[in-house]
Amino acid sequence: MQTRTQAPSPLEQFSILPLIPMNIGNLYFSFTNSSLFMLLTLSLVLLLIHFVTKKGGGNLVPNAWQSLVEPIYDFVLNLVNEQIGGLSGNVKQKFFPCILVTFTFLLFCNLQGVIPYSFTVTSHFLITLGLSFSIFIGITIVGFQRNGLHFLSFLLPAGVPLPLAPFLVLLELISYCFRALSLGIRLFANMMAGHSLVKILSGFAWTMLCMNDLLYFIGDLGPLFIVLALTGLELGVAILQAYVFTILICIYLNDAINLH
Repeated sequence: MQTRTQAPSPLEQFSILPLIPMNIGNLYFSFTNSSLFMLLTLSLVLLLIHFVTKKGGGNLVPNAWQSLVEPIYDFVLNLVNEQIGGLSGNVKQKFFPCILVTFTFLLFCNLQGVIPYSFTVTSHFLITLGLSFSIFIGITIVGFQRNGLHFLSFLLPAGVPLPLAPFLVLLELISYCFRALSLGIRLFANMMAGHSLVKILSGFAWTMLCMNDLLYFIGDLGPLFIVLALTGLELGVAILQAYVFTILICIYLNDAINLH
């Protein structure tokens, strides 16, 4: 009797596996592979910052670690200064640490996911959605702190006829709330789609390579080169998605502070 071996699914790489099971009643607190890689990413970021800031840091001639951190610092600082208007430099600096940490964390999470046999934290919708909603709530709080109840004026554009006001208020409210949803979906979808495509093509290339046939071996070069090209593309997407997430935070923050 012949048995068929089922090909592994390209979505298996996104499976969350409990490493240390912990249950309290009906609540599930297990330490998973996702938690492990988030902890590794955070430890890597803190270790990198430690190497830069130890012994006072700020060397006149940058060392290797400082040369890596300074471009990230300057990039995010310029992003904040360019995208957030209407505020003095000192006030903008209050938002800079949060934006810098968010960009650095996402950048390292995305790049870490490109490493073979690692885990892509940002490929899970609940993680990206939790991050985007927490930032969205913070931006809304900042909007109320800066503008008071006048912040609600963004729901009703100036010059709108009164009969259309209820419809436009509801439409603007839905549009505003969907910012947080789209922010998380964009990051999750791009990371998951890219990794799935690389997995499918690499599995196809490996299958052709394992066949004892010269024709298949020669034909394997095409998928193999495509996998290498897609891996390079994934590196670019990892950096780009961290940038897009960060610049949208700055734009939404600017909209909350400077009402139009």
